[in-house]
This record gives sequence, structure tokens and C-alpha cells, in this order.
Amino acid sequence: MGECLGTCKLSDYDYFLPAELIAQKPLEIRDKSRMLVLNRLNGNREHVIFDQLPGYLNKGDLLVLNNTKVIPARLYGNLAGKKTAVEMLLLYKLNSGNWAAMVKPGRKLKPGVKVTLAYGVEARIEDYVQKDLRAVSFSAPVPFEEMLPRLGKVPLPPYIKEEIDDPDQYQTIYAVKEGSAAAPTAGFHFTERVFRALEKKGVEITFITLHIGPGTFQPVKTEDIRDHVMHSEYYSIDQKAANQLKQARGEGRRIIAVGTTVCRVLETAGADHKAFEGKSEGWTDLYIYPGYEFKVVDSLLTNFHLPRSTLLMLVSALAGHEQVMAAYREAVEKGYRFYSFGDCMLII
Repeated sequence: MGECLGTCKLSDYDYFLPAELIAQKPLEIRDKSRMLVLNRLNGNREHVIFDQLPGYLNKGDLLVLNNTKVIPARLYGNLAGKKTAVEMLLLYKLNSGNWAAMVKPGRKLKPGVKVTLAYGVEARIEDYVQKDLRAVSFSAPVPFEEMLPRLGKVPLPPYIKEEIDDPDQYQTIYAVKEGSAAAPTAGFHFTERVFRALEKKGVEITFITLHIGPGTFQPVKTEDIRDHVMHSEYYSIDQKAANQLKQARGEGRRIIAVGTTVCRVLETAGADHKAFEGKSEGWTDLYIYPGYEFKVVDSLLTNFHLPRSTLLMLVSALAGHEQVMAAYREAVEKGYRFYSFGDCMLII
């Protein structure tokens, strides 16, 4: 159990958020979202529009983004031969070729149970994976992955109550590596126009991959935050990104993570004494809260997070608990839009 600098209680990460500030739809022009800029050294705060991001970065900064792509991972069906409704959230492929999935109702979905889906597809619960996941196999008229776009729905977060017009609204414009159950939402604000401006400024850009699982939305239920257990998520860093990261670190240039997912990948990989010597992949359950010493990440672009969430704890670890909570209170006062489709914060 690590230190947490006097902010170990779950209630330390609570704040009041009016429901009307939870964004239900993305902005039509992505880069016109608002951005709160927080200087973590002196606590100063500025309020600007996201397309001004290049003005806060320096030539030679390395901007790291997560290129994961959300799959239509939410499936609906019925227990075979019955009317009992079943919901599945696919998380990742297992070595056996089966999928690890969260399922409802869990008590009825035991090994051997079959579920009828649309288009003649049948799912079978094969085994337990950890305590709350199932290994699920699928039989379909054609390979299951080819059926998935028709079968499944993009799994929007539980606080988004409205359907989106186009599934691509819940993707970054640079999403290419399929495998996520949720989007890396800090990347929603980027447009081709902003990328061109960053390149013109001399900011270096690279991509890593972390496939986001249910841990993103998993509530912390322990009053001592150190007792919470994170879900593991798969990540990969290719050779090009590793080279860029190694060179930037060696030259003392700033590394700026776009999103908490990127932050966790870089800090996980950076803990290795051979960090960024070559491409790497693995699973991370890294849990960052105040008291954590950052090894790689210098700055962070991130959306506004739920009260009592591990993401808010991570942000507090980087920028300081009091400064972050003060920034959140000010964002509420100024009517910022919160969560996945909301505005963002740049911590420099």
C-alpha cells in the first residue's frame, strides 16, 4: 500500500456537479471546445479555446496520443429458448479465441449456458475469467468478427443518456487499432487543422495503443483509495514511438500525454530500466494517485472526470489535489461541459 500524501479518503475526491453540465452530445466543431489551462507549478489558471493548444506547447515537445478504436462491443440477446434478456460487453480476445466479456444477469450466465443473438448468432458461456468476467465463444454463419458491426452497439458511458447520430462521433479522428470498449476522450478535441498547427509549431507527434476496458467506469467503493484494485488493460508501443520517446527523454524535451490512458501506458513502460529500447506490449493495472512519482510524463491533456474516480486521482497526482479540486470548482462555476463529450484541461 503506497503513500497518498494525506488525500487517502475517497471523499477527498468528491465535488458537486449539476446534471446539466454533463455533455450529452459532442460539439459540431471539435476543436472549439473550452480548455482550462492549469500551471501545476504555481496554480495559475487560464480559460481558452482548444484550438489555441499550439500556443501552450513548445518546439520539440513530444505529444503522445492513443490510437485505439472503439468496437461495437455491447451485445443484446436472450437466454436460449427463454425471454430472459442478456447484455454482454466484449473486452478483449483470449488466447483460446474466445472473448472475455462482462455479462448481465451474471447469476444466470454460468459455464454451459447459451445465449441467442440476432442474425442466427449464438453465444456460449465457456468459463469464468477473474471474478466478474466470462469467457464467451460465438457460433455464426460467417466469422463472428465480420458480424460484429451489425450485431453490436458502440458502448457509450452510462452517464450519456442520449443516442448519438453517428458512431464515429464516439471515436477520435486518428482511431485505427480496433479493441476498445471506451474511447480515449481527451483526443476528441483534435482536428486536422489543430494537427497542422502543431506540426507548424515544431511539436513532434506519436501514437501508442491502450485498449480501454471497464476500469474506466469502475467506481471506487473503498473509503481508503489505496484498497481499490484496477482492471488490467492491454497496451502496445511500436518501434517508431519507442524511438521518439527515448530520444525525447534523452534530450530533456517535454513529453505530453493526451489522456489518462496514454499517461498510464508511458508510466508503466517507463518503470522498466530498459524503457523505450524497443517496441513493447503488455498489460497494465497501474493505479496512480497523489504520492506517485512520475517518471515519463511532464504534462497532460485530459477531460473533466467523475467525482470519486481513479481518473480524478491520477490528475490530482500530477497537478496537486488542492489545485485540481479548485480548478474543478471554477470549471463548474464557469459552466464547462463535463465528461466524455465535454471540455478539457491542459496541465502544464
